[in-house]
Amino acid sequence: MAKNLEISFLLDFYGEMLTKKQHDFLIYYYDEDLSLSEIAENEGITRQGVRDAIKRAENQLFEMEQRLGLAKRFTDMKKGLDEIKECAEIINDYNLAHSLSREINDSVTKIKSTADYLSQL
Repeated sequence: MAKNLEISFLLDFYGEMLTKKQHDFLIYYYDEDLSLSEIAENEGITRQGVRDAIKRAENQLFEMEQRLGLAKRFTDMKKGLDEIKECAEIINDYNLAHSLSREINDSVTKIKSTADYLSQL
């Protein structure tokens, strides 16, 4: 994952745990694509001050992920749900080609809808 995307992804999970300034700086820099100079001018501090604040905030995000692992768990669960949906589709295709069992069709539909529901949580 590219660093910009990784920071934005971690910000979604842990952003509320940062100070308001740290959160704002990361949003300005990564999501709104403002330069260090633009952020510094808007906030009335130096570019170096902005750079330091962003680095500290990034480090905190990485540390939180290292300790809690929520983003990794989310990604792993999403991959698992996608795999479940793929397997259900294979079962459905086999059922259509061979047995046309209503019970299998109903179970596949239930599996896929449950996986879709869980993916949206």
